[in-house]
Amino acid sequence: MTKTIDKLDLQGHDIWAAFSLLTRLPVPVDHARAGSRGAAAAWAFPVVGLIIGGAAGAISALAGWLGLPAGMAATSALAFLAVITGGMHEDGLADFADCMGGTTTEQRLEIMKDSRIGAYGVIALSIALLARWSGIGELSGWTVVFALAAVGAASRAVMVLLMFAMRPARKTGLSAGVGKPSGATVLVASSIAFLSCVIFTGLSGVVLFVLIFGAALPVYWIANRTLGGHTGDVLGTAQQFAEIVGLAATIVLLT
Repeated sequence: MTKTIDKLDLQGHDIWAAFSLLTRLPVPVDHARAGSRGAAAAWAFPVVGLIIGGAAGAISALAGWLGLPAGMAATSALAFLAVITGGMHEDGLADFADCMGGTTTEQRLEIMKDSRIGAYGVIALSIALLARWSGIGELSGWTVVFALAAVGAASRAVMVLLMFAMRPARKTGLSAGVGKPSGATVLVASSIAFLSCVIFTGLSGVVLFVLIFGAALPVYWIANRTLGGHTGDVLGTAQQFAEIVGLAATIVLLT
């Protein structure tokens, strides 16, 4: 009984740690304990994505129910996600795009550390926001709630997969410090993502899951070729691209 309670306590702490890392919410987390868990707690990333994605969908659905046009409903969902996450994934996408202006791995890694945003970053971020906005705007009612919950979970499980499949591009930094998740951690995260897709979108969720995880491949290839591994910005880019692919797939499959 004591072992069961301890295990549940550990799992609960992993979820809080994932919320602390992926959102701006002031959650009660023991940072020393979270640091010792490292990548072992990454299984909870899709749990965070499911909850905040579902909440964003609920906000969009409520806006539509109140009579607001689809564009404003989608904007409300995106605004919620930007505030709740601090725009960390969007920031990663912009940094990764900017680093493509470098000619060597060292230059690209240095560019990614620069807090300023360049032309490539502005273009990539603008396209991504427009794609997500138009995608969410095509969904309404319970469909947008379920879709954003499923896509939110699966797109964050993609981050765990890349953490496992790639080595850190830097020897120092958050990615290197967190470490590499085990195969079991990836399996749990992927299972949560798969179940979320199937439960919320039916049998179409199988296709949705495959397409979202497939979105990791181009990011994996580009990051390995240009950086030699992953960084937090690479993981953020993967999440954004996977979310866009997931929204596009949801529209085709469910509407």
